[in-house]
Amino acid sequence: MTRCPVCEKGTLHTKKIEEKLFGVSLGEFPAQVCSSCKESFADAETTQKVEAAAKKKGIWGLGVKTKITRTGNSLAIRSPKKIADFLKLREGEEAYVHPESGKLIIDAK
Repeated sequence: MTRCPVCEKGTLHTKKIEEKLFGVSLGEFPAQVCSSCKESFADAETTQKVEAAAKKKGIWGLGVKTKITRTGNSLAIRSPKKIADFLKLREGEEAYVHPESGKLIIDAK
């Protein structure tokens, strides 16, 4: 049995796990999962399949960097077009903005 390279306590076992990207399920894929820390490891072939599933769902590459700018006394964050299109955001719509665990959450639904 192979020891987990992350926690060095558990052993790795083959299981099917659900892969998600940006909260979107990409399906279940085989992976080695640690019995202790639950970290998962996929081989190169599986990683390519996960990437292909993300591309098929149109979410591959949605994570991008953007600049924080000043507008009047406030700071503004521009949403890149591909994220706005994916979320179907429209000018003039309201969004709820709040901090959570050191992150800025924008709820546009």
